[in-house]
Amino acid sequence: MSIGDFSVAGRLADTGEGITGDELQLAARNHGMPLEGLRYDVTPPGLHYVLVHYDIPATAAGDWRLTVGGRVEEPLSFGLTELRAMGRRTIRVTLECAGNGRATLQPRPISQPWLSEAVGTAEWTGVLLADLLRLAGLREDAVDVVFTGADHGVERGVEQDYQRGLSVAEAIESGTIVAWEMNGAPLPPQHGYPLRLVVPGWYGMASVKWLRSIEVIDHEFDGYQNKVAYVLRKTPDDPGRPVTRIEPRALLIPPGFPDFMSRHRFVAAGTVPLFGRAWSGWAPIERVEVSTDAGVNWHEAKLDAPSNDELAWRAFAYDWEATPGEHVLTVRAYDTSGREQPIEAEWNRGGFSNNTAQRITVLVT
Repeated sequence: MSIGDFSVAGRLADTGEGITGDELQLAARNHGMPLEGLRYDVTPPGLHYVLVHYDIPATAAGDWRLTVGGRVEEPLSFGLTELRAMGRRTIRVTLECAGNGRATLQPRPISQPWLSEAVGTAEWTGVLLADLLRLAGLREDAVDVVFTGADHGVERGVEQDYQRGLSVAEAIESGTIVAWEMNGAPLPPQHGYPLRLVVPGWYGMASVKWLRSIEVIDHEFDGYQNKVAYVLRKTPDDPGRPVTRIEPRALLIPPGFPDFMSRHRFVAAGTVPLFGRAWSGWAPIERVEVSTDAGVNWHEAKLDAPSNDELAWRAFAYDWEATPGEHVLTVRAYDTSGREQPIEAEWNRGGFSNNTAQRITVLVT
């Protein structure tokens, strides 16, 4: 259903235009993870980034039902008790918003104004999506799987339930789970209580919250969030390509202590331990490099041992011999698929997949 004007391409900020009132309202509703939260292997739920497209729906675990239907041999319906009886699997997953870094782009796409903190890593417990699909029995003409959440709203003139689709192969092979716990406790309301999807390696838009239905269809899903919202475009009429997996990224915990407004950092001269995390949705992290002179010289950081969950973030450390003066710290990540984090990522109209290398200004006293 369409309401008012509909445009495929969102608005770009005018030259010199500050954050708009609409963007400020979004920023007040949603939040990133403070970068000092990188110290935790598993992000506490209150620090994990949050993006809610519409409203947090009123939900109750007692009467919640998840349906599995469409091109399946046996349509199914599950309550939480029935899902839990199928067994439980816990996976550690790093989720990142596809728009992370959007607010740093020029020209700036008008939307949720993320800097670099829209990320978090949690342990999610639930049942494998592949097991649910196997139980229902996929028909031979099954092509895509569509996931529908309970959140409902309007986006660029289109009234909709929040929906995302995966191909049958992606749904089965990605290790996706239907989760009811986050870090060993029931999902918080803002993270999808009582049931959500978690798609390892993909940007967060794929992990539908407040999940209420799974429908198998015999054609490629052409819903708004797949075909319009999350697409990499250079121009308004560019058909673009879909946003899918997380591009490599490394982030440092800013060292020392900050100035309240600018967040510029202050440290004393001498050995300064630097610590951070790196991740990629395509393959495990292979290497992280650190520069303390704005990218002129690079030094390889020491990586922690990899975990069993290969697409969760990996810790790294580097000892910086800091000398007096102003320095710009920069980090970049490489994964085993050959992908590397750029110093400057390519611009696109949605501000998606912007994995431009982090820069931190530090005054050494």
